[in-house]
Amino acid sequence: MAISQKLLNDGETVVVSTRTHVKALLVPLLVLVVTIAAAVFVQVLADQRYVTWFVWAVAVVVLLRYVVWPFLVWSTATYTFTDRRLVTRTGVLTRRGHDIPLSRISDVAIELHLTDRMLGCGTLVISDASTHGQVRLPDIPRVEEAQRRLNDLLHEIHDPRTDPRSDRRRDEGA
Repeated sequence: MAISQKLLNDGETVVVSTRTHVKALLVPLLVLVVTIAAAVFVQVLADQRYVTWFVWAVAVVVLLRYVVWPFLVWSTATYTFTDRRLVTRTGVLTRRGHDIPLSRISDVAIELHLTDRMLGCGTLVISDASTHGQVRLPDIPRVEEAQRRLNDLLHEIHDPRTDPRSDRRRDEGA
C-alpha cells in the first residue's frame, strides 16, 4: 500500500501510509448483491433467451460502473506521510498527486461523524500556508492515531531542540 520507493527522496522514510477506509466499498457491495439478485430473478422468470442476455448485459454494465470502478478508485488512492512531507496519489486513468512539505503544515484537525466513530475512521483536515488552504483526506482508518503521529512529526520539525541542524550550529559557534 505504501508509495513506490522511487517517489521517496534520499533518506526519506514512510511514517504512515494508508488509503480510504473500506467503508467506501459498502455501497458498491450492496449494488453488487442487488444487481446479481435482480438478474438471476429475471433469468428465472423469463423463458426467453434474448431477454436473459439483455438483462445480463445491463447487469454487467451496472457492475462495471458501480462496483468495479469504485473499487479501482479506492485501490489506487493512497495517502502517505513521510518524515518530510505529505504525499497523496489518486486516479485510475489519470494520476493526480499532491505533495506538501511538513514544514508548511500549520494545523491538523479531524472530523468524526457518528458512522465514522462506529467504523473507526474519520476525515483528516490539513491546513497549510499555500493558496489551497486545506487538504481534506476523507475516511482515514484510525484517524486519531494518524493525527497523533503527524503532530509528533510536526513537533520534531518545529522544535529547535530536536532539530539536528541546530545542534551543529551550536557546536560550530562554541
